[in-house]
This record gives sequence, structure tokens and C-alpha cells, in this order.
Amino acid sequence: MTERNNVVGAVPPADVATLLADETTAGRWVLDPAGASVEFAVKHFWGAITVRGSFSHLTGEASVDASGTITGLLTIDASSLSTGNKQRDKHLLSADFFDVEGHPNVIVTVTGAKPSGAGTLACTGTLEAAGHVQPLEFTAQVQDAAEHSVVLRAEVTVDRTAFDMTWSPLRIAAPLARATVVARFVRP
Repeated sequence: MTERNNVVGAVPPADVATLLADETTAGRWVLDPAGASVEFAVKHFWGAITVRGSFSHLTGEASVDASGTITGLLTIDASSLSTGNKQRDKHLLSADFFDVEGHPNVIVTVTGAKPSGAGTLACTGTLEAAGHVQPLEFTAQVQDAAEHSVVLRAEVTVDRTAFDMTWSPLRIAAPLARATVVARFVRP
């Protein structure tokens, strides 16, 4: 077993393209919230510690067209953010960061995803947060695929300053945040 395929049930690289070429894959898929997670990490105190958190409420759907192109939408309820520190969470939900009162959701729109190599999909789209929309490109790993379900995993680095999330006295918090998304899609 290679290091890349160390996940039980991982799809062999050639099978991703084969799966998408199969006409039975075409159609609508919905996110299984029980099989999905969004976690984030930001370096703090000039890199001495890492603040970690997650979002617990997600919805989404994807579509595979006849040519095998994937599009999708992941909606994250920003108010479901948790870092394990209520005071910090309250600040992150404020206008200094996610501005949940004015912008209750973080939205990832995938306008196109195609096989790009060994068990991976090259994805393009947008990320919308705190009233700002930025282009987004990332690679998703296909961790598991079956006739009626697929599990994708992606790590995305986001410059939070592009979303006007610039609060950081003495620049103690890094401008870059790393998000890890695991999404299980199933047939409705």
C-alpha cells in the first residue's frame, strides 16, 4: 500500500476518471452532514501556538454532468464555529472576522472539478465569507468512492485579509488560515 492510498477503501487513481466517465455517476449528489467536517487552524502569538476550530453545521450538493465535470456548493453555517473558547468564538463571529449578523454563511462554490492525477480532482470556484468573494483553486483527494457515495478531502490555505479579517494587534495572528474539509456526498 502506498503512502497516498493509506485510507481503507481508497479509490485507485485510474478509477477516479473511470468513475466519472461512467454515465451512472452523472446527476445530483447531496452532502451527508454526518460524514462531513470543516476544521481550521491559524498560527497565533507569532507562530508559537496554533488556534484550531471547526464548523459543525454544513449543507451542500454536487452535480456531475455527462462529460464528468463536477460542480457543487458547500454552505457552512458560520455561527456553528467553535474553537473551544467562548470569548474567542464570540469575537470570531463579530464584524472583526466572520460578521455573522450580516453574513451568516461561508459558501464554497465549485464551478468545475476534473480528474488531475492519482486519485485527485483539480477544483476551481469561489469562497464567500464576511461579505467578500474570492477566487478559489484547490486539489481534492478522493478518499473513498462507491456506487452511491464518495468521500473527498481537501486542504485549502486562505488569506483571511482578503476577506477583511485583519484584526490582529501587533500582528500576533498569521494572515493565513488552513482549512481541512472532508465531504461525503451521497445519492439523494
